[in-house]
Amino acid sequence: MDISLRTHPRTQDLGYSRTWETGMCSSADARDAVAALLAAARPVPLRRSVQDAQLVVSELVTNAEKHAPGPCALSLELRPGAHALRICVTDTSSSPPRPRPPDPARVGGHGLHLVRMLSRDLEVTVLPDGKRVTATVPLVSEGGGARGEG
Repeated sequence: MDISLRTHPRTQDLGYSRTWETGMCSSADARDAVAALLAAARPVPLRRSVQDAQLVVSELVTNAEKHAPGPCALSLELRPGAHALRICVTDTSSSPPRPRPPDPARVGGHGLHLVRMLSRDLEVTVLPDGKRVTATVPLVSEGGGARGEG
């Protein structure tokens, strides 16, 4: 006897948020949070999409830790039917991130270029006590198509 299976699309947002009060942001914790959140997504994004999102979150959190004293925060948002992960990092510096001139011989200083390359959108919002950097990373699921606008 054949049993027909029906799948139901996810109807709730998936999200994560974390604040590091000590100013000691953790890019490892941020990467783990991205992996866990995207593992719960349906359809599950391809490994490459997860790795791209982990690289972006790692760069943004590391920049907050290096360039902004005080607490920082991370929020991740994946809406139902979304084709992208929205990553927001808030810190206490009002200075926007500035890309360093490309220099293939330099070790480090390439993070913002990578974030721009892997993100569909990158936005900086100045806040009364710092800034929020928001990157939207496209996700591709099994079957090769983008998971949509998100």
